[in-house]
Amino acid sequence: MLNETILREVLRQVIDPELDRNIVDLGMVRDLTWEAASGRVRFTLALTTAACPLRHRLADEARTALLRLPGVSEVEVVLGVMSDEERQAMLGGSHAQAPKLAGFNRIGQVIAVVSGKGGVGKSSLTALLAVALGRQGQKVGVLDADITGPSIPKLFGLPAGGLRGNEAGILPAITRTGIRVVSANLMLPEEDAAVAWRGPLITGLIQQFWGQVLWGKLDTLLVDLPPGTSDPLLTVVRQMPLRGAVLVTSPQQLAALVVRKAVNLLKTLNVPVLGVVENLAYYPCPQSGEHHEVFGPSHAYEVAVAAGCDLLVRLPIDPSLTQLGDAGRIEEAELPELAPLVARLLGVVTQRAQA
Repeated sequence: MLNETILREVLRQVIDPELDRNIVDLGMVRDLTWEAASGRVRFTLALTTAACPLRHRLADEARTALLRLPGVSEVEVVLGVMSDEERQAMLGGSHAQAPKLAGFNRIGQVIAVVSGKGGVGKSSLTALLAVALGRQGQKVGVLDADITGPSIPKLFGLPAGGLRGNEAGILPAITRTGIRVVSANLMLPEEDAAVAWRGPLITGLIQQFWGQVLWGKLDTLLVDLPPGTSDPLLTVVRQMPLRGAVLVTSPQQLAALVVRKAVNLLKTLNVPVLGVVENLAYYPCPQSGEHHEVFGPSHAYEVAVAAGCDLLVRLPIDPSLTQLGDAGRIEEAELPELAPLVARLLGVVTQRAQA
């Protein structure tokens, strides 16, 4: 005779591959009912986010597992969404590092640098922001989540093959000023070797960078995300305790359009946008001081309005930054325009400490 206990045991066969646990133990199975007369099973599958890319796969696997039971002729799966509190409680085990690192890693806040649009300077901004926070006395780490197009090691002058490990975990590379870095390019024999991986492998490496790296004590961990709004961003949101995101755009209307897609996804995932940065906003003429909008008029305010936050920074076109980055000397860069963003992130740290 079927009952709820048997149904739940069957549903334990359905594993969320990103969290590596079954949907029953994760608390995703809600309002489970069975009608003996009709053979109909109905339950709510409570997702961590409405945009969960695995929602249909998990529902189909649950439906298939239940239909194998004698007496079950129909399965209705209703998709629901966890509350913020439920999601944080459920992901507590996933947000934490591996047990062997739990007593070692102490990370104050995790900030994602996001755009959705390629070529707007996310990696450069991440590096410059890490340097600026370090100058304010912060202990900073950078997780390069752009697995197939990593730029962070080049900017800091870190050589390929620069990651080491032991039985305790992965040791990050350390820059000249003490910034801790993990990146796919630090695992390769040559810096121009291609990483031609499919989504699950990329997702797995990001999870490994979070869960198996000996970060130690950090005030801020910056996560440099690749273009797009797919697996890497979703993995970071689901696996890490994000404090918020910094959005990067450039003046073109096309860039603003694509970045607004990222804004809408972040809203769906309940990730607060801490501020918008417009890169390549203008070129300051050395002779006259006049600002020339080389890439056209700004559309960054549209992004800020859509995100419900401030346009904190407009960064100029500065050839000297390119030269320093190409030479692996980004830590020598001075960019006073970043001050409002640095102040915002330092303010977030203070709010967290006082909470």
